[in-house]
Amino acid sequence: MIHSIFILNTVGDIIIEKHYRGLLSRNVCDYFWEEVRKASKPEEVLPVIQTPKYYLIHIQRNGLFLLSIVTQEVPPLLVVEFLHRVCDTFVQYFDPKFGEQHIRDNFVTVYQLLDEMMDNGIPFTTEPNSLMEIVPSAKGIKKWVDNMTGTGSMSGVLPDGSLTNTPWRKAGVKYATNEIYFDIIEEIDATIDSNGLPVSCEISAEVEVVSKLSGMPDLTLSFTNPHILDDVSFHPCVRYNRFEQQKVISFVPPDGAFKLMSYRVKGQLQIPLYVKPQITFSQTGGKVHVMVGPKNTTSGKPIENVVVIIPFPKIISSTSLSANYGQVQYDDIAKVCRWVIGKIPMNKTPTLEGSVSLPPGSRIDSNPVIQAEWKVDSFAASGLKVDSLALHNEKYKPFKGVKSITKSGKFFIRS
Repeated sequence: MIHSIFILNTVGDIIIEKHYRGLLSRNVCDYFWEEVRKASKPEEVLPVIQTPKYYLIHIQRNGLFLLSIVTQEVPPLLVVEFLHRVCDTFVQYFDPKFGEQHIRDNFVTVYQLLDEMMDNGIPFTTEPNSLMEIVPSAKGIKKWVDNMTGTGSMSGVLPDGSLTNTPWRKAGVKYATNEIYFDIIEEIDATIDSNGLPVSCEISAEVEVVSKLSGMPDLTLSFTNPHILDDVSFHPCVRYNRFEQQKVISFVPPDGAFKLMSYRVKGQLQIPLYVKPQITFSQTGGKVHVMVGPKNTTSGKPIENVVVIIPFPKIISSTSLSANYGQVQYDDIAKVCRWVIGKIPMNKTPTLEGSVSLPPGSRIDSNPVIQAEWKVDSFAASGLKVDSLALHNEKYKPFKGVKSITKSGKFFIRS
């Protein structure tokens, strides 16, 4: 399926190359990099690029390009999912914000992981629990070297990851305190018109889990309103047939952190804040007035990490902007105003005011589209709630925690 995988940095340097079906010329990376240069920014590069001989499928993560070369037609999402799984494995081994230096410092481990995760171009071992038993992490390198050089003692016991019929969970897991935590993370993608009414709005969400449970627990998770979920995708540990029939999530969890499921929610959603822009232009300049505040949908939960980004037309010569709350940062080259509000206060309405100047004889036909970033803890915009979590196959009673987070995705307001 996949012929080769390349890891490149943002200037086109090849950091890692792994070939599964014979050597491949590096010229194919030059073709990919030509496509990157054509785009105004890297995020606009098409994820699937067709060439006369190959398909180039890539993802971007932490300032790196993971590029796969495919020689025949395959489901593109399968390749994309595999590349994301590679990145998730790097997170487990190196750092949540792994970058170029982590890859260079651990290139032996990276090559071993790529070798184990795919066999002759076909995804093979992709579960972190199994990979941790096969490829030693930085902490396990010394023990591995001792065994290879004869200074350590070789164990005759099979790896724990091979002693279970659930490849995502190793056998013999034991914890002094058994606990499991669920994070419901929802992102709102919305376009709001100048009157404050949503033109389009939907939620893309994930349920992240940290499991520290002994033995082989069998869990059943129930929601109070599962009918709102759409386009649901599960971790392989979930019994999909049971969800289809009963709308409950039955699974044996992996050990540690993993993504249990992802979903989308469409329709009427609880948008937690409003942004009211009033931007007008004349032949000599323009007036700017933007207000931001909370709506009565968060039950008093504070809205934090609020940032309002206003991309002004390139023709603008100068600006004079100030806010009664937060910090105003203006990039005179990019003509972008970044208003950092932070946490919205309860006793004041943050307001940005000012004016902009235009060269004589200039004309602006359209107002800028404002982007907003924000986050609300302990709040689910979709209204999704956990009803119960039942444990089977084990006798202990675990500690359970559920936390909801709603944040902005692609959140735009027309002015």
